[in-house]
Amino acid sequence: MNLWRLSLAYLRHQKLTAALNVFLLALGSAIIVVLLLASTQLKDNLVRDAGGVDLVLGAKGSPLQLILSSIYHIDAPTGNIDFAEARRWSRHRLVDRAIPVALGDSVQGFRIVGTSDDFLPLYDAEIEDGHGWRAPMQAVLGAQVAAATGLSVGDTFAGVHGFAASGHTHDDSLYRVVGVLAPTRSVIDRLALTDVRSVWALHGGLGHDHNHADEDAHAADDHDHEHEHEHDEAHTHGHAEQPGSPDHDNHDNHERQAAAEQAPLPSILDPDFPATGRQITALLLISDSPLAGLTLPRLINRVSSLQAAAPVAEITRLLGLIGFGLDTLAAFAALMIVAAALSVFVALYNALRARRVDLAMMRSLGASRAQLLRHILLEGQMLALGGSTLGLLIGHLVTEGLGLWLEDAQLFHLTGWAWQPAEWGLLVMAVVVGLLAALVPAIQAYRVDIARTLAGE
Repeated sequence: MNLWRLSLAYLRHQKLTAALNVFLLALGSAIIVVLLLASTQLKDNLVRDAGGVDLVLGAKGSPLQLILSSIYHIDAPTGNIDFAEARRWSRHRLVDRAIPVALGDSVQGFRIVGTSDDFLPLYDAEIEDGHGWRAPMQAVLGAQVAAATGLSVGDTFAGVHGFAASGHTHDDSLYRVVGVLAPTRSVIDRLALTDVRSVWALHGGLGHDHNHADEDAHAADDHDHEHEHEHDEAHTHGHAEQPGSPDHDNHDNHERQAAAEQAPLPSILDPDFPATGRQITALLLISDSPLAGLTLPRLINRVSSLQAAAPVAEITRLLGLIGFGLDTLAAFAALMIVAAALSVFVALYNALRARRVDLAMMRSLGASRAQLLRHILLEGQMLALGGSTLGLLIGHLVTEGLGLWLEDAQLFHLTGWAWQPAEWGLLVMAVVVGLLAALVPAIQAYRVDIARTLAGE
């Protein structure tokens, strides 16, 4: 006697009831899968995107808003801070590295971040095409930015004021793409990076202070001169240099200029760099000891006009807020699975009353009590495993769809094509639910009295 075929045939006979039970189990399982995948990947994204930053210096306001805007780039900044004051803290003995962040513009909705070369190692980012910026108004695009905008090395684009896709466009000052980053599945994929001087050149030091207009003009002149140098190189490809000609006489000057363009820009955190009147959005600090994460925030918040926020503390608080909602949804999903288990129990129990004669006939034809027991338990297992398997599939598909929406919204990276070890526990739970739901009907089938049942008692 093939119990698998027999159990499957009965479920097909009761297909509407079986489909309802499978649907309830699948819905509860799918909700749990989505919560499991989303919460796990959300935590991973938050930790990875923090990039090892210990503290963020910014304007007074909400510390969570400061972290979300300066590290995760999903909120508006709390304001700008005086660069000279922030730079003093970058030289504190407990600070190992400091990375400036200047915000203000975007390209097709993706944020343009003025920063330094130290920003890329935070996310282990590597340049896939081109090179890093070597002058103001040069940009390196994250992988997602390049894919969404269609921009590549050599293209130019204008920044849009603010973080919306539409707004005032800086058509008179174009960025030139000099590099594209390899995908990292972190926040840097959604950013267009440039030197802080580029942001200052467009926004007058972010404070609209024009005391350094000459320096900004000088930066723009360097940018224009670089274009002239490229034009000169293209021109000389078609004309051989003649000894004694002006091109030949200036060859050494061109070589020196090219070498200067290849050199990295000097750090704006150097003490000799003029800082008066300049502003930045935030300063990311990496400390050299765990002690700094405890002492620096209190010290900075007490003696300066700046605010120091610790990403770890704010992430913990954010996850606590999100976790309450996730726990509520998980409890709702668990109730749905319990309801599905009760539905399976009621369906098998009621069906058993109508099948007592069939079961007695099976006994009279040679089936043992143990076979009847396994037959009913197997039906419960088929319903539970079918519902949980369908729920796993639906949960992964929904998560992938949610991930595509988040990608379009330029938020966290989320994928449904990932497997969490805890999902094995969901399958084990389905087996247990199926056993418990079918246990009482199976015991009653085991106790069927052949003579009394066939006699109609």
